[in-house]
Amino acid sequence: MALDTPAEIEQMLIEGYRKMPAWRKLQQVGELTELVSQLAMNDLRRRYPQATERELKLRLVSRWLEPELMRKAFDWDPEKEGY
Repeated sequence: MALDTPAEIEQMLIEGYRKMPAWRKLQQVGELTELVSQLAMNDLRRRYPQATERELKLRLVSRWLEPELMRKAFDWDPEKEGY
């Protein structure tokens, strides 16, 4: 884990995750995924203030999908348009 986390705290975290029900772990993963998406979208809005909502969403999705799939599915070329 983090280099600044004491070993005993890290062990407590690991034990807590082991005891946590699977549904709660999945819920946390979903929440973290949503947070990452929000942070990425905020970055895109800052970098492309004039972009439409569609363009912002395409730029966001292009960070996770392969360029070929972006071209086929959305007619968006991340290598040309940017991420």
